[in-house]
Amino acid sequence: MKVLVIGSGGRCHAIVDALAKSPEVEKIYCAPGNAGIAAEAQCVAIADTDAEALADFAERNEIGLTVVGPEAALDRGVADCFKRKNLRIFGPTKAAARIESSKDFAKRLMTEHGVPTAAYRTFTDYAAAVEYVRSHSLPTVLKYDGLAAGKGVVIAQTFDEAEQALRDMLVDDRFGHGRVVVEEFLQGEEFSLMCFVSGRNLCPMPVAQDHKRAYDNDEGPNTGGMGAYSPVPFVTEEIRETALRTILQPVADAMADEGVPFTGVLYGGLILHKGTPKVIEFNARFGDPETEVVLPRLKSDFYALLDAAVDGRDFETEWSSDTTLGIVMAAKGYPGSYEKGYVVRGLENAGKVYHMGTVDREGKILTSGGRVLMPVATAPTLAEARSEAMKAVKAIDCGALFFRSDIGAREAR
Repeated sequence: MKVLVIGSGGRCHAIVDALAKSPEVEKIYCAPGNAGIAAEAQCVAIADTDAEALADFAERNEIGLTVVGPEAALDRGVADCFKRKNLRIFGPTKAAARIESSKDFAKRLMTEHGVPTAAYRTFTDYAAAVEYVRSHSLPTVLKYDGLAAGKGVVIAQTFDEAEQALRDMLVDDRFGHGRVVVEEFLQGEEFSLMCFVSGRNLCPMPVAQDHKRAYDNDEGPNTGGMGAYSPVPFVTEEIRETALRTILQPVADAMADEGVPFTGVLYGGLILHKGTPKVIEFNARFGDPETEVVLPRLKSDFYALLDAAVDGRDFETEWSSDTTLGIVMAAKGYPGSYEKGYVVRGLENAGKVYHMGTVDREGKILTSGGRVLMPVATAPTLAEARSEAMKAVKAIDCGALFFRSDIGAREAR
């Protein structure tokens, strides 16, 4: 079987890596891919948002299954385009992907169907939003309603900080012209629970924990994620089952009831608030960097699993009991402005490394994104996986990169 993976980041590298282990997969293409993906798949120079060109490529090359990585592709309707041409694709339609692309849509759906989440209000007017924030307690959570590459969320500790964030989102259109969701602040440990979904059928993956802040001790600005590990010791089986029963399953059912059934990966960004899981956000695709630490634990045939989901057949999974931990190496300046084009050395000494933002120039691996590399390690315990991942990071030579040294540190003690 020929498979096409759409995307270019670390998540897509992990997807390609998992597909490459399937005896049913003959050849993998990746559009557009990156320098690391090129070692396992044939990279194709098509933008991940060019739905028509991607569909034409799949048709011409007799692709049996396409897997969508990034949210931008889903928001551009790539799954809709493929389905119009009767091409098999694992990923939700544009309408179903609104669970991620519109925070307001997601909050309305949860509220109407009794899914536990933070109280909220949606605003398009800056003055009204400021007045509302000033009438409530701090901290408060401000979310740009559309896609913002994981950076459109501000947890404001002061009213001045809240007003500046609202100005960025509603006046200066920093992420585009749109709305802002203002939420109550929930306290607790965060975790990620992804599920393979086919309509009302759910198949959960192991829980992971991402680290969003740029610097050690959870300091600095929010990023797309600076590292992750799986499983998560504080998330018991009882908590996971509660999350599935009260959050993930009701949302999948609600989307089917509203005429936008979901096929793909439903990602729940959850928080354990006063002992009960609640929703922080939903994504409509594999998380990044969670995918890089979850898929290495999969013992089942990944292709067979996706194939069954697309066809609406029942599917089950088997997972390793080991722990996988990964540390993101990002360009200095990220998530703000940063430079590209720095040479990366030492990758051959670092074990498993997923490429997030790299290019190959005349045999040299160069940085090409904000998040650049993610070394991962798998071991029987979290402490061992963390130790091995840190060794891998230190084996990589590139002075233009930084990383957090505390990924998984609290739970590994």
